[in-house]
Amino acid sequence: MKKKLIAGNWKMNGSLAANEALVNAIAQGMGQAACDVAVAVPAPYLAQVAGLVAGTPVALAAQDVSMQEVGAYTGEVSGAMLKEFGVRYVLVGHSERRQYHAETDAVVAAKAQRALATGITPIVCVGETLAERDAGETEAVVKRQLAAVIHLNGHCISEVVVAYEPVWAIGTGRTASPEQAQQVHAVLRAQLAAASEHADRIRLLYGGSMNAANAAQLLAQPDIDGGLVGGASLKAQDFLQIIAAAQ
Repeated sequence: MKKKLIAGNWKMNGSLAANEALVNAIAQGMGQAACDVAVAVPAPYLAQVAGLVAGTPVALAAQDVSMQEVGAYTGEVSGAMLKEFGVRYVLVGHSERRQYHAETDAVVAAKAQRALATGITPIVCVGETLAERDAGETEAVVKRQLAAVIHLNGHCISEVVVAYEPVWAIGTGRTASPEQAQQVHAVLRAQLAAASEHADRIRLLYGGSMNAANAAQLLAQPDIDGGLVGGASLKAQDFLQIIAAAQ
């Protein structure tokens, strides 16, 4: 049985002092957790946090990666660079990247491919907006987003993590009910099963405002294998409660 994965996404938050206090509190408080734990930190703090998590069960994750291998791409960070800092996971296609940076399904798929090529596990984010949900397009949207990644990465798709993050439930205080989340996770699971004979090893995370209060119910669903946690990952006690719920 695969371990659940709880990944904290700090987004554009943090400072040298705050990062040290947060990581130390998490590492000391989680003990011998039965799930895998990762923190996705802003690029300038990768070196600092790599040192802080060394020797702990906490894995280092990045928030983005370039689709390019090397070259004249000012401001971009390559997979090889992330690998040198001990990055184990990288977020790819987060809804905020799709919205604010106009990342297309093809770009997201290429970034996932680049991460895999450098030995980093991409956490591929998919999800629908409120307008798309209201229009009954949820299933079509998430399947289209995931299909692009499957098409480009072929048999390697079994090496990715997929995070379902309903855009309407990110930072809004709204959360998909456990039943709503499970319904979409089941669709994604079936799509992955059709694409890979090793689909059972792929972890599906829920990423729409998971917090200490709702984590246990969400994580109890049969096709939810963990969480991509936003705001709650910046509070050690809340994050630790979510980790505990994933046992």
